[in-house]
Amino acid sequence: MKHPSSRALYAYWDDQRGTAKAPDRTQFEPGAVRALLGDSFVLAYRPEAGLPFRVAGTRVCALLGRDVKDEAFAALFAPKNQDAVQDLVAVVAEDLLPTVAGVSGEAEDGSITPLEMLLLPFNPRPYTPASLTGLLTPLHPVRSPIGDLVLTSWRVLQPPVRRRNIHRLAVARGLTVYERVR
Repeated sequence: MKHPSSRALYAYWDDQRGTAKAPDRTQFEPGAVRALLGDSFVLAYRPEAGLPFRVAGTRVCALLGRDVKDEAFAALFAPKNQDAVQDLVAVVAEDLLPTVAGVSGEAEDGSITPLEMLLLPFNPRPYTPASLTGLLTPLHPVRSPIGDLVLTSWRVLQPPVRRRNIHRLAVARGLTVYERVR
């Protein structure tokens, strides 16, 4: 990850997940990542609706030149990339795999803006629509809103597998005690 905001949100997400593949959405406290909220968003995992934004930070909206709440996330991308973006989000939401992507967007003045996009899953809950969170951060200062986004690269981040440290103690014949060590 290139952007410090992406590294910070990923570290918080990783800390909240503990030994699970992904944290529960209720474990995610916005106050803990207050400085990152402007670049963050939450998507509803509804592929048939184009992955609508549930929440979009102020800097994300300013970057795109409008409030994107309830808009389709996939529609922000150039038509040639929309299927790839849907597939990428499916990997994150269904397989619970965090992903970082390189994205570029053309500003109104014709300049190309490189961006970093981080997508982080939440643990699915019964009877609740799946959702995921992420960041969209420019790697250089942006002077004007950008248009269609282009997916330039992506990779799945493999969080380290956390195993519980357990010590096995043979206390007496036929009795074994397992002690969890932090």
